[in-house]
Amino acid sequence: MSFPEPGRAATLGELRASGHVHRSVKSEIRDNLLARLRAGEDAFPGMVGFEDTVLPELETALLAGHDLVLLGERGQGKSRLMRTLAGLLDEWSPVVVGCEIGDDPQAPSCTRCRRLAAELGDELQVTWRHRSERYTEKLATPDTSVGDLVGDVDPVKVAQGRTLGDPETVHYGLVPRSNRGIFGLNELPDLAERIQVALFNVLEERDIQIRGYSLRLPLDILLVATANPEDYTNRGRIITPLKDRFGAEIRTHYPSEVRDEVALIAQESALVADVPEHLLEVVARFTRGLRESSAVDQRSGVSARFAIAGAEGVAGSALRRAARVGEPYAVARVCDVPTVVPTLLGKVEFEMGEEGRERDVLTHLLRLAIAETYRSRLAGLDLTGFTNLFAEGAVVETGDLVPGSDLLAQVGPVSGLSKVLDRLGHGDDATPGQVAAAIEFVLEGLHLTRRIDKDTVAGRTVYGA
Repeated sequence: MSFPEPGRAATLGELRASGHVHRSVKSEIRDNLLARLRAGEDAFPGMVGFEDTVLPELETALLAGHDLVLLGERGQGKSRLMRTLAGLLDEWSPVVVGCEIGDDPQAPSCTRCRRLAAELGDELQVTWRHRSERYTEKLATPDTSVGDLVGDVDPVKVAQGRTLGDPETVHYGLVPRSNRGIFGLNELPDLAERIQVALFNVLEERDIQIRGYSLRLPLDILLVATANPEDYTNRGRIITPLKDRFGAEIRTHYPSEVRDEVALIAQESALVADVPEHLLEVVARFTRGLRESSAVDQRSGVSARFAIAGAEGVAGSALRRAARVGEPYAVARVCDVPTVVPTLLGKVEFEMGEEGRERDVLTHLLRLAIAETYRSRLAGLDLTGFTNLFAEGAVVETGDLVPGSDLLAQVGPVSGLSKVLDRLGHGDDATPGQVAAAIEFVLEGLHLTRRIDKDTVAGRTVYGA
């Protein structure tokens, strides 16, 4: 149990004297959400790309007091969104000392707390629980039992002399232990159908039944579940009566704008090297290309984790080069992006007819992503300074183990480079590594738009060959 700063009520009498008012969890969330909306604050920090679609629906459902299901393909941020709901709870809330289900001292529901309240009155001991302790999450798996979720008879308590009919012989499961909080159930369709039935009373009557006798235990809880669309999952489904008991079903989606995808990658990736934003855009466009490709099973989706892993892999390749060639700072370049394709193959489900072509599909889509990023970032710039180098017969050799200093030495001063750096967000303060990354990006873009030649042999790339 966590304890807040000194001075908070320690007994029921002190709690009443302080003016504390009992509220249900859903009322608490509603009041706090309304306060954030009126103040113009972000109610769901860290969520990218949902501002005009998912979040308005979620806000409506929470204000209505609905239990809800978040429905969407893998890697759409359902679990992340579910976890942000805990931030809408009061920072601290009073509970009866020693209560297994966190009863409110002013409205106890379990047999033990009601008995203590009757015996002790205003001397009932109170402690305080932080909002982080009021969120419980369970991954639904086929081996989950009713006892795990709802509870079961505790043989130890029976052995101590209590009768089976005594409600205090119950060992509570995760759902009643989430009383006065939020219970998140991940991948609800994976839960066996007979176990889903055990949630009927929780969602409708707000009580639980254990081993043939009913505990009139009025649970105060917000139940949130996540699920993948039923049309492609073979693992299970949400049974119709349970689905009917949820107040809202909210459909999530992948980011609809490239800038949102880039922001999501930048936010979630643990990058071990400097990855310029234009390379994050390449990874974002690569991921979006896979989501639109007829070669990829779109019912399975391409997770945001694919893009995050790709960006982290690009950073890892840059760090490897820095270590191998002695660069003081690791900065990713275009040559680092293809190196992660083999490691990402397992994260994509391809259509049946694409067997044996998986790597070719990814390589082709990666080239398209680089070309699209080149056009979006550098369209309209005068790049004749670069093309003139090759018109005069120069060649530039690069690769994932070629130092950036070597690349800069081969190219030398180039007219128009400062404008390229401005477009890529570096400006006058660009480091040598970032300048090398910008030059290589221009060279690859010129090649993909058929303005210069390129030859790749044994991990070395020669432009102008």
